[in-house]
Amino acid sequence: MQPRERRAAEEEGRRRQHQRSRGDESDSQRSSGALGRLPSNRAKAGELMEPAGLSLGLVAALMVALSVLVGGVDPRAGTAAEELPDGKHHKLEMDQAVLTVYNKLSNELVVSWLSDNCYQCKFQNLGNVPSEKVGEHQQKQPGKSTFAISTKHAVTIQLNMTVEVCRVHGSFGELGHYSLRETKANRSDANGSVNYKIFMDKEPINNNLPILYAFLAYLGLVIFVCLGQFLKGLSPVKNLLSRLSNQVEMERLINSELGSPIRVADSTGPSNLVPGHNAGSRRLRSLDTLRGFALVIMIFVNYGGGRYWFFKHESWNGLTVADLVFPWFVFIMGTSIALSLNSALQVHRSKWKLLVKVAWRTAALILLGIFIINPNYCKGPLSWDTLRIPGVLQRLGLTYGVVAVLEVLCGKGYPESLGLDNWWSPARDILLYWPQWIVILLLECVWLCLTFLLPVPGCPRGYLGPGGIGDFGQFANCTGGAAGYIDRMVFGEKHIYQHPSCTMLYKTTVPFDPENLLGLINSIVMAFLGLQAGKIFLIYKGQHKPILLRFLFWSILLGVISAFLTKCSRDHGFIPVNKNLWSFSYVTTLSCFAYMLLLLIYSVVDIKKYWTGTPFYYPGMNSILVYVGHEVFEHYFPFRWKMLNDHSHGEHLAQNLLATTIWIFISYVLYKKKIFWKI
Repeated sequence: MQPRERRAAEEEGRRRQHQRSRGDESDSQRSSGALGRLPSNRAKAGELMEPAGLSLGLVAALMVALSVLVGGVDPRAGTAAEELPDGKHHKLEMDQAVLTVYNKLSNELVVSWLSDNCYQCKFQNLGNVPSEKVGEHQQKQPGKSTFAISTKHAVTIQLNMTVEVCRVHGSFGELGHYSLRETKANRSDANGSVNYKIFMDKEPINNNLPILYAFLAYLGLVIFVCLGQFLKGLSPVKNLLSRLSNQVEMERLINSELGSPIRVADSTGPSNLVPGHNAGSRRLRSLDTLRGFALVIMIFVNYGGGRYWFFKHESWNGLTVADLVFPWFVFIMGTSIALSLNSALQVHRSKWKLLVKVAWRTAALILLGIFIINPNYCKGPLSWDTLRIPGVLQRLGLTYGVVAVLEVLCGKGYPESLGLDNWWSPARDILLYWPQWIVILLLECVWLCLTFLLPVPGCPRGYLGPGGIGDFGQFANCTGGAAGYIDRMVFGEKHIYQHPSCTMLYKTTVPFDPENLLGLINSIVMAFLGLQAGKIFLIYKGQHKPILLRFLFWSILLGVISAFLTKCSRDHGFIPVNKNLWSFSYVTTLSCFAYMLLLLIYSVVDIKKYWTGTPFYYPGMNSILVYVGHEVFEHYFPFRWKMLNDHSHGEHLAQNLLATTIWIFISYVLYKKKIFWKI
């Protein structure tokens, strides 16, 4: 081969190899690279001096994606079918391990399992293990069978023949190989006692490493931004940036046909539109920060949360990360209602006009939820026959409507000046609004009566369980008790959520909607507790210590109520904490957390000003747009793409973090462009 031909062949080989390597790259890397070029050298020099540093958000996502995909995933995760001890090939799902059960008994074994997270459940059948048999050379060979077992929670394995042989309790790691073997036997009869023990045959992977790498990547970004802010505070750097800014501004004015320095000194510039930067602004930055914090976590868990079980909604009783955010969003909505309507009441705006505005916003949220965020959009524009009527925005709209009407009718324009000379002055944030409290208490009585006294066909009164195999399978079709029954009667089974979070664990078959009609009552209570926080801000305006003390008082009081209702347990209380039902203890528990979070964020952001609320402040300023956008574009690139390894927590985590970070970046751009979608 001639040198030129050889070089051409080598070049062609390198080109093909490059194409193959690019083809093997995930869409995550391609999208990250494309979006990472947004803050390029074409950006205005003035934008490079923004204090927030949010243009680095996509760089953070790229760092997370690369760290997770390269170093955070065990090579075995989601690989091709594995060779199991029984000689068969199986492809394990995420959160599964291999369990091989050996049987040296003369009778066939029946293997069942039960998750520790399944309260009062029946054992579920895994399969059978054949009896011991005689092989070649008259050698006895134990029977064996191999099963895939869940690794999310500890489980109990039960072995049965005609009677129960033994039970073994243990935990399993993802993609690990385990065996259940006999350790000691007494076979004086066919039903002799047998002891079994779990042995590890192959180490599991550490599926939490991607979370660690993601945390370190974001922590590194925070340190980098803080270091940048520190350097910008140094006098030499300040002078350099000032000279560069002046030079760029001069060039802009020279090149502009209508250039004028008036725009620079405009009192409506960005610094005066940012709450907290303007002395006359009454907007609390901490509220938008907490709202944005809840919204960001909501987006992350809605996109999948890396397919980790603790980033998904709890199956029934109890709390996970995903169960925290929606109530906080409702709580902050209540606080915002108090602050926004107070301004209208101070200028004596017509209550009729305010009620019309409230009705419009309520209707707009409900219609957005029903017609825009429609889970059946792939079946057609509306899909009336299976259209889900309850939903998140519908719940928000109705909650907003009730609480806002209460505030319009009973609110005070200048509550800080009322009741100062009365003996009940320390409790005026409650007593000034006693009609509202009476309405809320009556609503809660309605919830208690319907929940515990309404007769539900085929179910015991006051049933709060998941149905299915829960409660030992006695009430299989009673999922949600009165809450589920009311929804099925009002909306019909086809128009409520078909796959509740209890389906997988409790094997339920009855549709149940977590945004159920009965739970709306406690959602209103949650928003009203947030309204109470807003009243505290108004009555004790500018008095930081009384505000913080009252937040602490409400947090402790609600925590004590929760402890009493739940008996400090998950399943054994009078009213367990349950997101699906929006139980009263769920509301008091999450309100306790919300008051404490608001106390901390208000102290750090609005009082001490140690933190500006970045980056959560930006999605908090555009919450409806970001929420609707993330729902509508969930299945579109760059928020989702086909992954190389669909059974990898690492790739799912990278995809979900990147999608969430993109929405933060979008909200930042909208903020800088002064684009706010208000209903």
